[in-house]
Amino acid sequence: MAERYRPYTTVACVIEAQGKYLIVEELIDGQLKYNQPAGHIEADESITDACIREIKEETGLTIQPQGLVGIYQYRASDTLSFVRYTFFVKLDKALASKPEDPAINATKWLSLDEIDQLSDSHRSPLVLKSLKDYLSGRHYPLEIIDDEYV
Repeated sequence: MAERYRPYTTVACVIEAQGKYLIVEELIDGQLKYNQPAGHIEADESITDACIREIKEETGLTIQPQGLVGIYQYRASDTLSFVRYTFFVKLDKALASKPEDPAINATKWLSLDEIDQLSDSHRSPLVLKSLKDYLSGRHYPLEIIDDEYV
């Protein structure tokens, strides 16, 4: 019998301020990678709470997601898959950020063009895809996620 398919469930957040987007830089297998603040959902944690926690850990910011961009399925390899809930936050101005998670080297406020130029170093193709979806107006209310039973 084949092993049951078990994708990892993750969250991420597009954070915008004045046409710039908050990106985290991390070292993975000796290579610099760029991503939105993102990570795995922990036990007894709602999807939205996971997003709030990951933003705090990876940027030092305590901010609430304002909506959902989309839910993405990504197959990284034959044995590694993800279901990613991507949220968004639009801020009036770029806030100073400092990672609390030692796995994050730095945070950067970058334009879409700057992020696009780093595409060879993105953690996954979902970095640019979810950002472009956000910019195209894919904004869903948080109420679409029912976490009443967590």
